[in-house]
Amino acid sequence: MVNPESAIERRVFPLETWRKEIEDAYIRIQPFVLRTPLEDMGCIAPQGIRLYFKMENLQETGSFKLRGATNKIVCLPHKQAQKGVIAASNGNHGMGVAAAAARIGIDAEVYVSNHVSPAKAKKIEKLGGRLRYAGSDPLAAELAARAAADASGKVFISPYNDCEVVAGQGTIAVELLEQVAQTDAVFIAVGGGGLISGIGAYLKAVSPQTKIVGCWPVNSPVMYECMRAGNILEVAEQPTVSESTAGGLEPGSVTLDMCRHVIDSSVLVTEEEILDAMRRVRDAKGWLIEGAAGVALAAFYKTAKRYAGKNVVVLICGGNLSPEVERRMKP
Repeated sequence: MVNPESAIERRVFPLETWRKEIEDAYIRIQPFVLRTPLEDMGCIAPQGIRLYFKMENLQETGSFKLRGATNKIVCLPHKQAQKGVIAASNGNHGMGVAAAAARIGIDAEVYVSNHVSPAKAKKIEKLGGRLRYAGSDPLAAELAARAAADASGKVFISPYNDCEVVAGQGTIAVELLEQVAQTDAVFIAVGGGGLISGIGAYLKAVSPQTKIVGCWPVNSPVMYECMRAGNILEVAEQPTVSESTAGGLEPGSVTLDMCRHVIDSSVLVTEEEILDAMRRVRDAKGWLIEGAAGVALAAFYKTAKRYAGKNVVVLICGGNLSPEVERRMKP
């Protein structure tokens, strides 16, 4: 979507540099994260398409977020790491930071809003994070977390606006290319853009023929609208079952230019399309995937005719359902 010599090179660094950063991250985090399987999903694929799931829901935390958090933490200088880290998250990122910090043996504070799901709050604590409640929405929790980090000298770990976090997420692509001989398209749900930026940067450097498909719920197309505008702006949102991709984009985020550079096509899906995709997986395999993973699968189904005879990968980014979303999946 953007000339390879333009935005990303000015704002961050070239794709070949990203390739090295991601390969280094892959080696760095191997002792701490699961090499997730690639599942053949022919049982739910339209005829003539070879469909695979990259199963990041099988990470210890139930989400890919463990990769980026781990890479960030292991890159910290020892003295800085020993102070502990701070994050803000009502879900997957908080779990990833908590688990990564516990494995390294450092303290992690996770700021959550007062509306955090009790089940997710409990899981963050179980993984080793110390909860701090702040405000009635995720933005208030993030502002409180950043203020606490500034006051304490601890590192604040962003869920997406951090090159080391992005590189950690990109390690998924290293595994993917080792697991399938040819990948024609990868469908990835987009929130803050860290996941698709990392995977997309690596694939553009190593497998440029692979199409990167960005996927959004119609109810929360924040990065999509920012990409269309060419700058970060406030985007009206409606409630969505894709809880982990909802929310605004931080001013100055490195992921805007990256997404504009690496995403080849964009697909928006409705709430019912997301739920239908999630039900298909549940009914065929008995697996519960979260709403964001359902977004990517729904986007594939919506555009499947374009991929006849192709190898397609859907990124199953997580499996942490809130009880409210699980209830909506019935029957």
